[in-house]
Amino acid sequence: MFDPALFLAFIAAATILTITPGVDTAMVLRAAATEGPRSALFAGIGISIGCLIWAGAVSLGLGALLQASELAYTVLKWIGAAYLVWLGVKMLWKPRTAWAEENTAAAKGFAAMRAGFFTNITNPKVGVFYVTFLPQFIPHGANVAAYSFLLALVHIALSVVWFASLTAATAPLGRALRRPNVIKTLDRVTGGLFIAFGLKLAASRA
Repeated sequence: MFDPALFLAFIAAATILTITPGVDTAMVLRAAATEGPRSALFAGIGISIGCLIWAGAVSLGLGALLQASELAYTVLKWIGAAYLVWLGVKMLWKPRTAWAEENTAAAKGFAAMRAGFFTNITNPKVGVFYVTFLPQFIPHGANVAAYSFLLALVHIALSVVWFASLTAATAPLGRALRRPNVIKTLDRVTGGLFIAFGLKLAASRA
């Protein structure tokens, strides 16, 4: 069963949540600003793969298990928090002063994808979010697992559009963003944000 009004309500709510500043937005924006569109694209792909895995896990019931198991949530939460803090400290300690060289662009792209994936997949709040948020928009009589996975795919698609918009917005500023002092500042600001997100995740509850 498909409810158009409920589906449109989900798109509106998911869009607002997607554009709300968070670690995913910070990672893509930083990649776009300091490494260029290619790295931003790869970071977005990594984040999307993480969301896709979470969507599959939630549709199979693993998300509900994560929400119910305090130990599982805590372990994954601390892994994710430690990873974010580590990334943040690294950016603060050794901020870059130049964009990626052309001959290392591919390596930088895959590094951005790996970072995007791990920041997403080690964040248990993504799974809990899908478990608690998606059921509100599943029509009566629909297959819960299949429909929740469909809604998660829509959320991922909205995220891809948002990441693409962020990347496009930085393109006109490319020349200014190539300056060493700007790159260093962006790394330090993003590093501070990652540490803050990591501490917030560490203090969160299921």
